[in-house]
Amino acid sequence: MKPVLSVLLLTLAFCCYEANAGEVCPNVVHEVAEMFLLPTFYFKRSLQKYDAPAEAVEAKLTLKKCTDNISFWNRLRVLDTLSRVVKECNR
Repeated sequence: MKPVLSVLLLTLAFCCYEANAGEVCPNVVHEVAEMFLLPTFYFKRSLQKYDAPAEAVEAKLTLKKCTDNISFWNRLRVLDTLSRVVKECNR
């Protein structure tokens, strides 16, 4: 399976799982977009606002390294698909 598809499926699972009653948290969508678009330095700084444990931040940065290997064009395509799914989930 291509990495782009794997990341998209994981993102959709986090954003549209059954327990969320159809509402997608705007912070989750924003953080996913930041992970795809921001350079690592700025993404790490944006994670500081959550005051998360160091292990959680390192896990996010590891995922960020994987998404950085996806071409920018494909990252934009994943985010476009995510935005369409979020709109559908929020109906």
